[in-house]
Amino acid sequence: MQYLSTRDKNLRKSAAQAITMGLSRDGGLFTPVSFPSISALEVEILCGMPYRKRAAYIMGKYLEQFRPEELNLFTKIAYGPDKFDHPEVAPLHQMDKRTWCLELWHGPTSAFKDMALQILPQLLSASLRMTGEKKTACVLVATSGDTGKAAMEGFADVEQTKILVFYPENGVSEVQKLQMATQEGGNVGVCAVKGNFDDAQNGVKAIFSDEQLREELAGRGYFLSSANSINWGRILPQVVYYISAYCDLLNAHEIKLGEPVNYCVPTGNFGNILACYYAKRMGLPVGRLICASNCNDVLTAFIRTGVYDRNRPFHTTMSPSMDILISSNLERLLFDLSGGDDELVRTYMAQLDQTGRYEIMPEMKKRLQEVFYGGFCSEEETSASIKMLHEYDYLIDPHTAVAAKVLTDYRKETGDKTPAVFVSTASPYKFCGSVLDAIGVPPVAGSLERISQMQDVTGVAAPARLAALKGKAPRFTAVIERENMVANVQAFLG
Repeated sequence: MQYLSTRDKNLRKSAAQAITMGLSRDGGLFTPVSFPSISALEVEILCGMPYRKRAAYIMGKYLEQFRPEELNLFTKIAYGPDKFDHPEVAPLHQMDKRTWCLELWHGPTSAFKDMALQILPQLLSASLRMTGEKKTACVLVATSGDTGKAAMEGFADVEQTKILVFYPENGVSEVQKLQMATQEGGNVGVCAVKGNFDDAQNGVKAIFSDEQLREELAGRGYFLSSANSINWGRILPQVVYYISAYCDLLNAHEIKLGEPVNYCVPTGNFGNILACYYAKRMGLPVGRLICASNCNDVLTAFIRTGVYDRNRPFHTTMSPSMDILISSNLERLLFDLSGGDDELVRTYMAQLDQTGRYEIMPEMKKRLQEVFYGGFCSEEETSASIKMLHEYDYLIDPHTAVAAKVLTDYRKETGDKTPAVFVSTASPYKFCGSVLDAIGVPPVAGSLERISQMQDVTGVAAPARLAALKGKAPRFTAVIERENMVANVQAFLG
């Protein structure tokens, strides 16, 4: 299968080339030429497989260059018991007779980014071999909290790679910051950027578009790649867990084969919910896709009006991974909704860059609203959602709380009784202060002390790797201006 750029459909690459490059040199995002189908019979077959084999089978539909035995080895490495603390990898927790929570945080960094970033290094290393690339990949990452740690954990000491992560100085939780600052590995680097996530993300995109810098780095034996969700190797593994969740519901006899299921996904950069949309495009019986935002509600407004407008106040919230006003992966959806009109996508992206807004055509808006529902959740509602589910003996983080609340709102507004899954993207222990406040317990000083406090208060064990942060000294403390990001990359590569 080939992959084309959302901004030039005549520019086509193999899967290995798309994964190696990360971002197309014209600024577009790689997307498959077509979507392979998944039949009812295949879903039944997948029901009899463990998660890692499901992953190898589904990804194999898109990665025809990769041998099946190769993909099975990669998924065995990525989703084994030494990485994930739950045998099902991405288990479902039943809330009531028609509602489940998909827990995606049982990996090494306690966030859903592990689901893709534990296998991306395997895919990238294989892609380097396939393309004959001899230079070292410099993997650049902009993170709003979880991607950075998950990417470093996955790429630490991986041959022929170096990884540099940029995060907003005051835009991540203390636990997230400590996870990144203490990362081990001889090929990793971390740097805080003054500003918000969009500043860090735009800085990374500008570096990718800097032809002079690319030529300089090539002369020094490096090329740029990405571990953000702009990389197809990040999106594809995420498609897997939506199909896997459907299989688990079938195995539990909660639904019948072919019965639709709604999915509610908390998202900022639009990658997580886009993966579910792609599962639907493959033929998975997905009903409504419910896009859950915090008070940075640019996606909610877009779904409801067809107007994307980032010219709005930016809010720093207790769910920082959604504190985003420029949702990069939306470009892939625009390309699909427009029927692959790359010229139209280029126009929209130029308008976004020049004026901060664009409005899609009526027929695109109609298709968008047939599939998606957009809702958002205030800070007060997020806390109330955490408290309510805690009273039902289920502890969740603020991002999950946003999804739970928006799903409730959707059902009240529409009366839709379709079985639904809402997605849990992080362990509550990554946001102890916010969770303790929400359940009415004043947090003690110190982010690591709060981990012990929350265990004592709730009786819910903390993930072992988070508890082990206590006593670790930070390795990385640099804070820079956005305009110094290029110089930071040059210095990092020596």
